[in-house]
Amino acid sequence: MKILETLLVGLMRLPLIGPLVRSGVHAVHRLSVGAMKRVARDEVRPRNWSNAELRKFGPLFDGAIINVSGWRDEDKTGGHYRDYFPVAASYGISNYRGESGITGATGEVFIDLEANLSPELAGRYQVAFNHTTLEHVYDIRQAVANICALSHDTVILVTPFLQQVHYIEGSFGDWWRPTPMCIERLLEEQGFRVVYQSSNDNPWYIVYVFTIACRDPQRLRGRPESANTARDAGVIHFGLAGTE
Repeated sequence: MKILETLLVGLMRLPLIGPLVRSGVHAVHRLSVGAMKRVARDEVRPRNWSNAELRKFGPLFDGAIINVSGWRDEDKTGGHYRDYFPVAASYGISNYRGESGITGATGEVFIDLEANLSPELAGRYQVAFNHTTLEHVYDIRQAVANICALSHDTVILVTPFLQQVHYIEGSFGDWWRPTPMCIERLLEEQGFRVVYQSSNDNPWYIVYVFTIACRDPQRLRGRPESANTARDAGVIHFGLAGTE
């Protein structure tokens, strides 16, 4: 492989055909990314992957569940997150104002993750679930504190580790790409211990981190084992796996 790499470098440095070779390399990469997103959908597409992770654990919870800042509760693959928790005693959604905010749905709760949580919501839920919202909240420490305060048991977070900047003017910005270690520390500050953390680290597309944390670390004893630890997320994406 090193010989091929050196040959390719030499071709790209040639004064006349070098730019054409570079364009060809870029085109092949784009085609490869598109193909991998179709062939390995559940590993490469971050939403498909995180949904598959959540399906492993949703049936373990039989209490009250809240999808924090869940908008319309859509899982972006044609389903709804409510169905991921088949034995839940109840299921609710919270939202904020602005685009992708309050929908007016029955039972919807208004929560500003950067403000103090209403005391009547504290500890009301067994599981506080949040999918890719924290990057859009500037005061991420307050947001994590509020999500944790909602739960008397378990918090489930999905956060982007490697992703393009995305925001909606007037509704929300894009501030953070927390590392797995950062998420673990933020949760520990609120009295939660991470019991499961994984990532879809891949060389092709967006990388998410999936985290489950509990007030009681023994809560999910016998849980599915993580196939790939998130602590070294990025080594595959940047081609560093197996290097010193």
